[in-house]
Amino acid sequence: MNDFFETSGLQDGEIKLHLLRTAQADPERGWLPAYHFEIHQMDGTKVGFCDLRVGHNEKSYYGGNIGYTVFPPFRGHRYGAKACMLLISLAKQHGMEQVIITCDPDNTASARTCEIAGGELLESIDLPKESDMYAAGKRKVLVYRISL
Repeated sequence: MNDFFETSGLQDGEIKLHLLRTAQADPERGWLPAYHFEIHQMDGTKVGFCDLRVGHNEKSYYGGNIGYTVFPPFRGHRYGAKACMLLISLAKQHGMEQVIITCDPDNTASARTCEIAGGELLESIDLPKESDMYAAGKRKVLVYRISL
């Protein structure tokens, strides 16, 4: 994929996404094309990060199409779910019919974020031993699907 879309309009009146960079696919590593953003409040305060991986493969099933981190002082305001919803609009522009979001089974706040963003829990799955996530110490993820 060589075409990344304009992203300056990704905002909802409470948060806006600031594009840090895009990344082309790296098929040898199993990486999909991706957008990487900072999440800002409308006044410019940085509250976290998020990303969208465009397309689907085995890695995206375990790691998700959408990733997000909200810094601890800003948690509890649904910024993660709001960022997911903005990324979903970008996924639709790319013609994606669904997005996968995963989280650690012990992270109830992240699981709730997946649900607020419209995710349907598909399964709790063991990570393959050869995965990057397994190498980083993770063993299971909850897999959510959002149909677009």
